[in-house]
Amino acid sequence: MKTIQLNQGIGIPQLGLGVFQTRDGEETANAVRWALEAEYRHIDTARIYGNEAGVGQGIRASGVPREEIFLTTKLWNEDIRRGRAREAFAESLAALGTDYVDLYLIHWPVQGFEQAWNHMEELHKAGKIRAIGVSNFHSHHLDSLEKTARIQPAVNQIESHPYFNNQELIDECHRRGIAVQVWSPLGGTGGTLLKDPLLQELAQKYGRTPAQIVLRWDIQRNVIVLPKSTHRDRIFSNRDMFDFELSGEDMERIRGLQRNRRVGPDPDHFNF
Repeated sequence: MKTIQLNQGIGIPQLGLGVFQTRDGEETANAVRWALEAEYRHIDTARIYGNEAGVGQGIRASGVPREEIFLTTKLWNEDIRRGRAREAFAESLAALGTDYVDLYLIHWPVQGFEQAWNHMEELHKAGKIRAIGVSNFHSHHLDSLEKTARIQPAVNQIESHPYFNNQELIDECHRRGIAVQVWSPLGGTGGTLLKDPLLQELAQKYGRTPAQIVLRWDIQRNVIVLPKSTHRDRIFSNRDMFDFELSGEDMERIRGLQRNRRVGPDPDHFNF
């Protein structure tokens, strides 16, 4: 597994397992355990997913030492609005069954995120969080945070896939020294991205699956990718994209699939 060096001095594995909409308990625990068996070392959850306990269960069942795993969770909107960053973080630690997380993110740019960031900086300095970052931030949200932040975000986690590559924001984050994680890299649950004729053609050309083609495209864009699956065979298959390379021409062809079509909300227009 390749890693990307964060601006806060730690490395993050470039491939992680996402567990959005994975049911707490056995389903989440099994997915995490299988991912760790497949040599993933990065698990991404969030308080609002309601499955932090299952993530912790899967980590413990795997037998992989906690210090070998890069664990991310996120601060939910209502806790941001209510000024509960410290309390919410403590609740996440308890659910996960750990005494620290590797990365803690502001989940969405709701009112009060600047104050929440200050509290996260304190937790970072206390050693409870190894790196802090944001999720679903546009450039102007990053500008607002910069006015009061003492620590620059290590990561911005955003939607990106071939039908909505979000490349302009990715490039802007990289210019700022902020690493980018992408969610819904395979086009979201129930989507048709992987049936796209170009991806089918490239899968035949490289002897890979369409999912592996897309994930390899992300790796070559120098982003951190978080495919979600609850199926053991797909979890193992998704990791197998570090031993081939897409040509520059094929990278551009995939970029040409851009339709500016989100599968999730626009961070400037959401109601939760």
